Amino acid sequence: MPNIKSAIKRVRTTETRNSRNTSQRTAMRTAVKKFEQAAENNAENAKELYVEASKKLDSAVSKGLLHKNNAARNKSRLAKKLAK
Repeated sequence: MPNIKSAIKRVRTTETRNSRNTSQRTAMRTAVKKFEQAAENNAENAKELYVEASKKLDSAVSKGLLHKNNAARNKSRLAKKLAK
């Protein structure tokens, strides 16, 4: 544990940010996996799950978890799976 006051605060803020980022990243990956399974099984709700997954990807970009080109590439790949 650090002794300096600013370093102590840095540890606390890092822990809160890390937990928030982890939960958002997990939610994004779960949404993408749900869509991929639905698209693979030709489910009726695949379109809704695609919209949800793309929202999660956009949210990850705005939070700084993903680069915008990475999210655009992933959304493009998901759209191709939806079109099949």
